[in-house]
Amino acid sequence: MSDEHFLPSNMPEAPDASEPLDALPESARRVALLLRECGHEKPVVMLPQTGKTSAEAALGLGCSVAQIAKSILFRRRDDDAPVLVIASGANRVDEDKVAQRVGPVARADAKFVREKTGYAIGGVCPIGHVTAPVMLIDEDLLQLDSLWAAAGHPHAVFNLSPEELIALTGAPVADVALRA
Repeated sequence: MSDEHFLPSNMPEAPDASEPLDALPESARRVALLLRECGHEKPVVMLPQTGKTSAEAALGLGCSVAQIAKSILFRRRDDDAPVLVIASGANRVDEDKVAQRVGPVARADAKFVREKTGYAIGGVCPIGHVTAPVMLIDEDLLQLDSLWAAAGHPHAVFNLSPEELIALTGAPVADVALRA
């Protein structure tokens, strides 16, 4: 994998693409190396501003909010297992739909997120967790050609297709979006 950053051709203001792998923050470097081990050739990109919210990340990348594959962590009530939902940035997650698939859940606090994933909120990557989570992928992500997911740090993201997301995580696809 090259240390050059892949950026979509339609991006108006591309983040700096010259940062070498060793210049990444430790958590993002860990993700970059894990992606490389998995055969994923697109590198981690550092955003100049935070990507803690889907809107911030989309603005920094010049993509739609729907293309942000946001990671929402829940705590399963019966056994305290982490439940990670990778959802379109344009969607709110319907906790009842998630509970129907995995059992009753509650929102996770920052301490639980860090302990179970190894990442801070805003930087939770779909892979490389301390404790393997139960996972679900929002079916709406499959309608898109290109996604951006957090890469272990609030400023770090990486590009992938919905098919690559499924292959990297092994997670089932489900209807998890809150519908009006």
